[in-house]
Amino acid sequence: MRSIVLASIALSASLSGCASMNPGMGFDDVEKSVSERSGARIHWNNGSQADAEVKASVEAMLSNDLTADEAVQIALLNNRNLQAIYEELNLAQSDLVQAGLLRNPIFSGEVRFATSGDGTGVALDVAQDFVSLLWLPLRKGRAEAAFEGAKIRVTAAVLDAAFETQVAFYDYQASEQAREMRATVLEAMEASYDLAKHLREAGNNRELDVFNERALYEQSKLDLAAAEAVALNLRERLNALMGLWGPQTQWCAATRLPDLPEQEAATDGMERKAIEASLDLSLLRREMEIAVRTVGIATPLGWLDDADVGVAADREVEGDWSVGPSLSLPIPLFDQGQAAVGRGRAQLRQATERYIARAIEIRSRVRAAQSTVLSTYGRARYYQQIILPLRQRILEETQLHYNAMQVSAFELLQAKRDQINAGADYISTLRDYWKARAILDQTLRGRMSPFEQSQMTINFLSSSPRGDGGH
Repeated sequence: MRSIVLASIALSASLSGCASMNPGMGFDDVEKSVSERSGARIHWNNGSQADAEVKASVEAMLSNDLTADEAVQIALLNNRNLQAIYEELNLAQSDLVQAGLLRNPIFSGEVRFATSGDGTGVALDVAQDFVSLLWLPLRKGRAEAAFEGAKIRVTAAVLDAAFETQVAFYDYQASEQAREMRATVLEAMEASYDLAKHLREAGNNRELDVFNERALYEQSKLDLAAAEAVALNLRERLNALMGLWGPQTQWCAATRLPDLPEQEAATDGMERKAIEASLDLSLLRREMEIAVRTVGIATPLGWLDDADVGVAADREVEGDWSVGPSLSLPIPLFDQGQAAVGRGRAQLRQATERYIARAIEIRSRVRAAQSTVLSTYGRARYYQQIILPLRQRILEETQLHYNAMQVSAFELLQAKRDQINAGADYISTLRDYWKARAILDQTLRGRMSPFEQSQMTINFLSSSPRGDGGH
């Protein structure tokens, strides 16, 4: 009897196979996908020499003026939230390993005493849930699909972090240029206020004119303080995204936004590229696969829950042993698995409809992002080629007229303020272009940004540093 029990346990173990965890499995695929889509590299800290090399690489980048690409690279190597997200691969792998294991056999025993006191009866049973054996290939297939989905989600999280850092860096650069503009406006307002006071002392203007100039000057102080606060907050946002603290936060950045390219890139075939690259659609395909496998499990086996097969051994009170197989099957009078089958089919239809809906949405967002890129590029180019040269020409002509004593010093200062304001508007538009470009690139890499951003309705520093006060 003992040998039969042991043989049953050994059979279950052999059918289950040898399954074990392999920490970090799947990360190579994520790393390759991120590199192909963004050109950046990632690293999962594991206490190896590579960790020290990554740390040295981050310090080297921080020692120079950062660009947007370098800020993104630091974030992908140094952000601790990403390190936590990578553990999703191990969690999904644990589900995969679990799916390849049979349920443990259940041992049960009974002891019965004869009422006459002449003997003892013993009943022993080792039972195995044999339905888990039938489900094993389907369950493993479903877990494998879920593991592939986990790799997609981790890749998506990395790309989202890269995008957020890139946009935050453009916002910070624009805020620094806006702060410089506010400082220049303050200098102009101070000069105008000093001039008004001197003219008033000479009796050549009204006290009201002095008050107006002082109001503009005082407002310029507040505007500069606000611009400095915005720049500081955006810098701290970058510190968090890049995982920096302590002395590392003393980094410097290229404070000027990149210039406009000579021409905008071709836009042919972008919808197709976005559909092919979409991680959202890849994830939905995995959900459809999981739903299909769930239906495959539920359809033939949904009513067999709690079915057991095993070996039973009994010893009668007289001392004789009897050994034989045992079988426990539910009687499908009420639950015939119809609910499990219906649920699986509903999940499959749901995943299919979501897939189609997401594909339509991706196409729409690509068109919207593409339109925004072209629009902001055209406006920035117009500022660059028309508005800024025109304001420069007006300032030069006003200077000539002032030298000839044909216009007042206030008109000259106003021309200077108008030139500064035009420059501020150009900075805002240039920032919007680079953010729109980042949104389009992110979509083509396989990730969608919020639709509101793709239409550029969110403008972080939309107000230009004006100091004219209605002049």
